[in-house]
Amino acid sequence: MFMEHMNTDSTRNLDLNLLRVFVVVADAGSVTEAAKHLYLTQPAVSAALKRLREAVGARLFARQGRRLVLTSRGEALLTDVRPHLRALLDAAFAPSRFDPATSERTVRLGLADSTVAWLLAPLLRILERDAPNLRVVVLPVQFRSVGAAMLSGRVDLAVTVADDLPAGVSRRTLYHGNFVCLYDPAHVRLGRRPTLERYLAQRHVIVSYNGDLRGILEDIFGVTRQVRCSVASFDAIGPVVDGSQLVATVPARVADTILALRPHLATARVPVRMQGTPVELLARRAVEDDPAVRYVRDRLFEIAEADA
Repeated sequence: MFMEHMNTDSTRNLDLNLLRVFVVVADAGSVTEAAKHLYLTQPAVSAALKRLREAVGARLFARQGRRLVLTSRGEALLTDVRPHLRALLDAAFAPSRFDPATSERTVRLGLADSTVAWLLAPLLRILERDAPNLRVVVLPVQFRSVGAAMLSGRVDLAVTVADDLPAGVSRRTLYHGNFVCLYDPAHVRLGRRPTLERYLAQRHVIVSYNGDLRGILEDIFGVTRQVRCSVASFDAIGPVVDGSQLVATVPARVADTILALRPHLATARVPVRMQGTPVELLARRAVEDDPAVRYVRDRLFEIAEADA
């Protein structure tokens, strides 16, 4: 092979673009014609051939009338280079090969705990039907941790509420969430449309990622609830509210999931104007054009739209 005959130092520094120039000149038989095909000047093509000749250590062309013809060394080089150059071009321009039905890829998905219950199960049902060998690794994220999780590559996609994000992360709104009060009507007299006074008279359980006794109402609206318990995950809300005198203020989708398992619980309007925070689908820009990642992303949007 031609690479075996090259000087080691020259090979290490060889610009592979020189080989493309060489093949075009060999096909055109002229520096002038090759320059037109390559959108280069004639001096640039001649300089490229000179550099390649120096790297190879042998003449590659000889002049025959007005044409350039290959030397025996040039013929050998062309025979070796052409199939490899064609393979490189084919690889560069080949369409992405991805078939959900046969793909065995793994996509790493970060989910806020408020989205796991209603989003993950439908996604897995779709994958079981249409992409049975595609796997999903789910990791917990929330607005404080999601940026670092994505930059480190621990997750490819994430669904959560997010504040400022690194430049390497794209974001699109998946849905706008509203909040409701969740309670056990056998133990709490709240009603479907409680006044603020009645709401604040109850004892509350909140979800706090800070591990404190303050939630969104305290921080944004300046109200003071009687917070009896703070938990770190929405997964705990159903068991805590069921059979207790505690009221939870949770995203409506979380409440729907809990009510599906505990239909004897009830929901009520939150007596303050809580604008639903947009829950976003985040993607690492480095992989957002990956066909497997795009496939999972599109399924998540379908689930959110169907559940709207």
